[in-house]
Amino acid sequence: MGPMGLRLQRLASEGAKFLTVGGIATLVAFVIFNGLVHGYLGGPGPMHDDPLVAFVIANTVGMLVSYRGSRSWAFRHREAVGVAGGRVAFFVINIVSMVIPLGCLAFTRYVLGLADPLADNISANVVGLGLGTLARFWAIRRYIFLSPARLELREARALAAETCR
Repeated sequence: MGPMGLRLQRLASEGAKFLTVGGIATLVAFVIFNGLVHGYLGGPGPMHDDPLVAFVIANTVGMLVSYRGSRSWAFRHREAVGVAGGRVAFFVINIVSMVIPLGCLAFTRYVLGLADPLADNISANVVGLGLGTLARFWAIRRYIFLSPARLELREARALAAETCR
């Protein structure tokens, strides 16, 4: 297999692992969100009138699950860069990308006036998280868990910049 085939195989493997970890984290967030907003026993949940706050709480827990799985499995062969081994950047990327599903949920709730579990979950946990996942996969590979070649290039540029001073 040529170099392009190996790169594509690595990308597919990382993508599958990233989606698996994300699926588990999403399931955790989904259960928490629906419990907080829609309840588990037939009545509305304690945060029925605060779905955006409930979404942030649920997805913050999911984010912790996601980081552990990404670092330990999906990107374990890549070097983590940045403050605290990439943790800060990971959480910043996840918090920034959380705006996408929050926007979808807010649009459904406050513009369309839909507040049922199906509308909440399609807007936030299908459309919003799908778009957010694409953004996170790109950003995490680009800025946190670097390939060895990209890490070497970054280090060479830093060294060249210092030498020029």
